Amino acid sequence: MSRTTVRARVAALLVVASLATGCAGPSSGDDDGLTRVRFALDWTPNTNHTGLYVALAQGWFADAGLDVQVLPYSDTAPDQLVDAGAAEAGISTHDSSLIAQAAGADVVAVLAVLQHWATAIGVRADDERITSPRDLDGLIYAGFGAPGEVPLLQEVIRADGGTGEFTTVVLGSSAYEALYAGEADFTIPYVAWEGIEAERAGTPMRYLEYTDHGFPDAYAVVVDASRQWVADEPEAARAFVGALQRGYAWAAEHPDEAAALLVEQNPDAFADPDLVTQSQRMLSADWLRADDGSVGTMTLDQVSGYGDFLFDAGILAGPDGEPLAERPDWSTTFTTSLLGEP
Repeated sequence: MSRTTVRARVAALLVVASLATGCAGPSSGDDDGLTRVRFALDWTPNTNHTGLYVALAQGWFADAGLDVQVLPYSDTAPDQLVDAGAAEAGISTHDSSLIAQAAGADVVAVLAVLQHWATAIGVRADDERITSPRDLDGLIYAGFGAPGEVPLLQEVIRADGGTGEFTTVVLGSSAYEALYAGEADFTIPYVAWEGIEAERAGTPMRYLEYTDHGFPDAYAVVVDASRQWVADEPEAARAFVGALQRGYAWAAEHPDEAAALLVEQNPDAFADPDLVTQSQRMLSADWLRADDGSVGTMTLDQVSGYGDFLFDAGILAGPDGEPLAERPDWSTTFTTSLLGEP
């Protein structure tokens, strides 16, 4: 879909929304004098979003003078919504952020939700054929259609001495069912969600970690914001990112209470609250904090390590759709200037 088409769709949605609700633009305040910030979700509420809902429940956005409006998941990616002016910020992934920026989207990463890869190569725990990535040659991968998936898997397999040749079937959320049913041989689950689901369903998975085979680490989940918004309303942007960072820091310290707040604010989203608690415990223990204990931070080394892979693999394309000819300045793709020190 072209950016022009996306902008037209988003513009139409904004017209309908404004007629229905009377909502004004991002700079306007509501009746309480709060500055409105629209935040786009990338999926239905889950533990990648816990810090957001903690900050909402604790009133930290309101305390910072903000009225944060959560835009529900739609078929338009958050980076596209932000670029089109329909949101000030949204949940993204490291690769989606870099791909969007390469294509000219007006977004910049302002906070890393998860400090490391949260996915891994998942195989059935009882599949004795697969003990290392090279064993995946010739097998069936149940995938999701993201541009970086297959090149990543090929890189990991080849680093382990394989050819990187396998069959790909794009199944989306049905990929896990295909794996459990024996119709596919491997996929890339979120370990702290689909991995837990598989365990609880009696079909546990084993994991092959990308970084165990020389692949660069990445920030699995990030928050992207509008560059224009950050430039035009720096105080609101800093207040928003600071409160959001505080929410994730609190979730890292209080996983059970944070999971309860997430469920409480989204009562229809979770059929199994215990899964939410278990997922949050895993994220709080292994993913929310950087090695130095900080929350939300990003480093140039980690951004450039994965960025270099995306560039070298020809995944990053410019506004014309052609692969980038020059390596980006990775330092411009993110900023930590809006973060506090929780």
